[in-house]
Amino acid sequence: MFVAQLDRPWLDTPFALQGFFIQSPKDVESLAEYCDYVYVDPRRAHAAHLRTARKPIARAQRRAVVYLDGVSMKDEFVSAKVDYETAAHAVTRVFDEIRRGQPLDVAAMIKVVNPLIDSVLRNKDALAALVRVKKKDNYTYGHCLSTAVWAVVLGRHLGLDKSTLRRLAIGCAISDVGKVKLADNLLIKPAQLSDAEQVQLRQHVQFSLDILSTSSEADPRVFEIVELHHERHDGSGYPYGHAGTAIPLLARIAGMVDSYDAMISSRPYAVARSSFQAMQELSDLKDEKFQGELVEQFMQAVGLFPTGSLVELNTGEVGIVIAQNSSRRLKPKVMIVLDIHKQRCQRCDILDLLALDSPGRRPATVWISKELSPGAYGVNADEFYL
Repeated sequence: MFVAQLDRPWLDTPFALQGFFIQSPKDVESLAEYCDYVYVDPRRAHAAHLRTARKPIARAQRRAVVYLDGVSMKDEFVSAKVDYETAAHAVTRVFDEIRRGQPLDVAAMIKVVNPLIDSVLRNKDALAALVRVKKKDNYTYGHCLSTAVWAVVLGRHLGLDKSTLRRLAIGCAISDVGKVKLADNLLIKPAQLSDAEQVQLRQHVQFSLDILSTSSEADPRVFEIVELHHERHDGSGYPYGHAGTAIPLLARIAGMVDSYDAMISSRPYAVARSSFQAMQELSDLKDEKFQGELVEQFMQAVGLFPTGSLVELNTGEVGIVIAQNSSRRLKPKVMIVLDIHKQRCQRCDILDLLALDSPGRRPATVWISKELSPGAYGVNADEFYL
């Protein structure tokens, strides 16, 4: 049977988000540890029977893994930069080989994502800060890599185990590999695509699956990510129009972070949004295009003003977000790098904007007035981590 709803919020349990199939008596026992009763959807019973040959999209007995930062952001940033640049070169090579007709080298992609996963597990912010400011000479290649990083950041926050994080990262990294089969003028057109061109673009999903099928090492759940990451919560996606929990959890994650990274990236037909603007847009799409709980968890994992963001305060000072305050998302810790005259500070003070809300502190209220583009006023955030 399919468990469609619990007697408590999903996020208060260790179960995968919104819905899973009961596979064994042990699953029932696991449910009984956390719930007095659950709601089942009898319409999904036949579908559950048909899926028994595939790995279930959620298992009740899975427990969330708790990860803690083991190194400082500054220390991790140095190694993360090397890992990211190495991965970028490797992804470019793998994609170029496919363009020349060679099969997908899954082993090479695993070698690409493993150091990135390890980096995120050591420190949740360093690699995420790096991909936000890293220039992407080729949007398709860079976007796949960045999407993998955002997915692992969210997956770590959700407590997914390392093997699941690996599947998620690989699936995201190759989700758009089929675009190498499309004409360049379709991918770099400096305007919105026509309906006919949209049909052509959507063929990349099947092209990606065809490419993935050339490898004997491909994981079935990686196939699901590649096949379904363009499906949407309300059924408006493609290629099948699946909705809600009919979309596997990892594909739901991939689809949301894919959209987020596209929003904050410069593309031929659109300028990059700030992280704050992108998060606002995701919030507007909650329970429409994307599962509301996943959007909320992503906001918690990344922050409305992500660590590494360049921001301007209402005082006129410019700073870099260096840490989040989980209880107040609009009040992170900020390292001040430019004074009110936009001159470099001799000493970079750190302001906890939440603490500054306390009565009698300097000043009575300090807030972020806007997020700045990377490199604004000649400030490159990464130089402060090296």
